[in-house]
Amino acid sequence: MIVGVPTEVKKDEYRVAMLPVGVEELIADGHRVVVQTGAGLGSGLADHDYLKAGAEIVATADDVFAAADLIVKVKEPQPEEYLRIRKGQWLFTYFHFAASRELTEAMVRSGATCLAYETLRDPSGRLPLLTPMSEVAGRMSVQQGAKYLERPQLGRGILLGGVPGVPPAHITVLGGGVVGANAAKIAAGFRADVAILDVNLDRLRYLDDTMPPNVNVLYSDRHTVLEQLARADLVIGSVLIPGAKAPQLVRKEDLRLMKSGSVVIDVAIDQGGCIETSRPTTHSEPTFVVDEVVHYCVTNMPGAVGRTSTFALCNATLPWVRRIADADQATLVQDASIRSAMNIHDHGVTNEAVARAFDMECSSE
Repeated sequence: MIVGVPTEVKKDEYRVAMLPVGVEELIADGHRVVVQTGAGLGSGLADHDYLKAGAEIVATADDVFAAADLIVKVKEPQPEEYLRIRKGQWLFTYFHFAASRELTEAMVRSGATCLAYETLRDPSGRLPLLTPMSEVAGRMSVQQGAKYLERPQLGRGILLGGVPGVPPAHITVLGGGVVGANAAKIAAGFRADVAILDVNLDRLRYLDDTMPPNVNVLYSDRHTVLEQLARADLVIGSVLIPGAKAPQLVRKEDLRLMKSGSVVIDVAIDQGGCIETSRPTTHSEPTFVVDEVVHYCVTNMPGAVGRTSTFALCNATLPWVRRIADADQATLVQDASIRSAMNIHDHGVTNEAVARAFDMECSSE
């Protein structure tokens, strides 16, 4: 099989979908790897690193897409890439289809098979390709929250950990999954006062056992969310329903409860956001203000720390890339884990949550 690695074109995206060691492993398996020139530069990986590993370096994205049977990316195809994708081609990347009808319809028209990192489940039911970037985004959310709470960034002028005689910031984390747990852990390290909310009591018990003393775990219901909004200096939205649009836990009118200059970091924005007033932003223009609340809604947060994120992601994706490259299509469509990643196949939507998001028919094939 020919595996293609194009340069990412999403704004302020510095990750790359394959490390040189991945090239080496695929070539040892008997495959060809075509890499676009400059694809790894944002992560500190030069073309000669890929050449040394055995990759073929080509000049343009057109060259990569034209040659490859399997395209491996980091972020969803951008509009300029839609027409490069052809029927029968396989794409393996983060898609987050439920957040974009345009992308979904474009991929259905293409006839390609779209395998989404974020819905792939291993035999234990875990989400191994979502986890590493969720860890990065969760940790980054506190880092970004601390920055945008500063007064020059239109925040309240709050130091997360306070100082002797001055109380720390109150941080509310909506969702106790991988993003939320990592956010709470880092926030606790800043000595902030942290509350983490979830609806899964077993998860809350686990978090209660493992979190530092300055993290309180709370059952998430409408009343508790509103109470927390009134207290919070920083709200981190980290709700996930795999493959589906995120539920909106914070309504526009709820912002009136929040303090002037408080900050929301909506990590769920890739799946549409869990705060009604959220809209996608970029690293170059990361924030906007609604009702005196600073909103940070960057859709590719881990892209800012490209080197860390690339290594973390590729460590997780490479075994699955090899598995896909080694098998024929008939075998792959019967593989339970690959089926869980398959969101679109042969002009049809095959993921129920994506089909439901846009009132489309879900194909069983």
